[in-house]
Amino acid sequence: MTIWPTWELIMTVESDADATAGLDGVGEPAGAVLPGDAADPDATTGPDDATEGSPLPALDIDRALEAILMVADEPQSLVSLATAISRPVPVVRQAVERLVADFDGIDGTVRRGFELREVAGGWRIYVRPEYDPVVADFVLTQNPSRLSQAALETLAVIAYKQPITRGEIASIRAVNVDSVVRTLVGRGLITEAFADSETGAINYITTDLLLVQLGVNSLDELPAVSELLADGSQGFEDIDVR
Repeated sequence: MTIWPTWELIMTVESDADATAGLDGVGEPAGAVLPGDAADPDATTGPDDATEGSPLPALDIDRALEAILMVADEPQSLVSLATAISRPVPVVRQAVERLVADFDGIDGTVRRGFELREVAGGWRIYVRPEYDPVVADFVLTQNPSRLSQAALETLAVIAYKQPITRGEIASIRAVNVDSVVRTLVGRGLITEAFADSETGAINYITTDLLLVQLGVNSLDELPAVSELLADGSQGFEDIDVR
C-alpha cells in the first residue's frame, strides 16, 4: 500500500502541536481544548481548516474522482476535478496517480479493461486498445435499432464539416448534441480525432464504417449540399458546396 506523505505531515504537525500545548508557559495543560480547536463546539471552521484539518480519507477521494471520471464526456483537468470535490490540486494529483496505478494493476491490483489516460491537459477513462474490438462488437450487436432523426442530422453535419467539435455541431443544429454524439461514437460511425490545443475540445470525424453503411468509397461521393438545401448554405455556412 502507498503511504500518503501529505497525511503523515498533517499528523506530525498535529502531534507536535499537542505536545507543545502543555509546555508553552501559558499554563494550558496538554490536551486542553482551546477556542478554535476542532473539539471546541463553539469553534468556527473555515474552508481551509475543513480541507487540511479534516480531510476525507484517501479512499473516499479516489472513489469520488473515479465516479466523476466514469461519467465525464471530456478530459477533466486537475483544477476542474479539484473544484468538483473541493480539495487542493496537489491532493487531487496524488489521487489521480493512485487511480492510474490501480487501473494498471500496479502494486498487486487487478489490471482493468479500461485505463485513466491524460489527454489534452486533462484526464479521462478510456477502453484499453486491446479490448476495442470486443467493445465495438458488443456495441454494434446491442444497438441494432435505426438511428433517430436527430442522430442522422448530427451525423450529416459531422460528415460535411469534419473535423468538428460538439460545440460547433450544437451551434449549427441549435440543440444540445451530447447524447447524440455519444450514440454515434458508440455505434462506431464517428470517432475522436484530436483535441484542440487551446480549448481541449474533442474534434470528431466519421469512420470507415460510415462509408460501408452508405456504400461509398469516400466522402467525396456524398451528395452535394446545394442539391439538399434551398440555398446550399443553410446550416452549413462555411461549407464548400460542390
